[in-house]
Amino acid sequence: MSHARDSWDLARVVAGLSAERAQQDVRLSPRCCDLPSREAMAQFVDGLRAALFPDHFGPRGLAPQGVDPFVGYTLDAALRTLHLQVLRELSLTGECDENPRADAIVASFADDLPAIRRGLESDVHAAYRGDPAATSLHEIVFCYPGVTAMTHHRVAHALHVRGLPLVARVIAERAHAITGVDIHPGATIGGSFFIDHGTGVVIGETAVIGDRVRLYQGVTLGAKSFPTDATGALIKGRPRHPIVEDDVVIYAGATILGRVTIGRGSSIGGNVWLTQSVPAHSRITQVQARSEVFDGGGGI
Repeated sequence: MSHARDSWDLARVVAGLSAERAQQDVRLSPRCCDLPSREAMAQFVDGLRAALFPDHFGPRGLAPQGVDPFVGYTLDAALRTLHLQVLRELSLTGECDENPRADAIVASFADDLPAIRRGLESDVHAAYRGDPAATSLHEIVFCYPGVTAMTHHRVAHALHVRGLPLVARVIAERAHAITGVDIHPGATIGGSFFIDHGTGVVIGETAVIGDRVRLYQGVTLGAKSFPTDATGALIKGRPRHPIVEDDVVIYAGATILGRVTIGRGSSIGGNVWLTQSVPAHSRITQVQARSEVFDGGGGI
């Protein structure tokens, strides 16, 4: 009996793939080191989450006197993992042995961790205040996809602004896969941010969100257009996503596109399509559908 592998010419396929690689864009080939590892970055975020919230994600039965030693041990392991991934990303720009820069980036990131935790705690409390179904802060930390997404985002954003777009994007896309919430690591998000339900939320790279903002599922903060240069290539990095000021609520399915400003204290109704700025304390809703009932053909 022949084996299934006899049904294909493996040597020919391998040779074909080799020929394609030989012709590929050189930018697709790492110059020195390996690419950052998605598995290692997942391990890093999980370890960091345990260090930030040891009472929730630390080992069972952790005694009060053991919290700081656990945090120190776990954080050291997570930062060592991050350091290697930073070196790998730096290698893509030819900085294969740039240990001092990697050291500085990781040290700076570590110094930012108390502020990151403070931001996450404000998100947890915002979820508790904003969701009548929430029974406890513990439930929110353990279960809410919005908090999981923001844990990843606040970490990813801190790395993004330190010049690590690839490592940051790996973290962001892990959150996207887990929660269905797609936040570009470049987006700037203030404190007490609450994403209710979460699934289908999209927040673009240059979006700026203030404090105490609440989004529901299916909200898009996207770009309206994509300008190109003389060669037709997209111009990258320009501000093209919305600015959402403090105390704004955006309900399910709303789409806001372009560099528009949603004024402080505004409410954007469900399924609204918005491509222009609105002043503070606006109430934007869909035009109400007209419904009339006629008996026996009357009124026709």
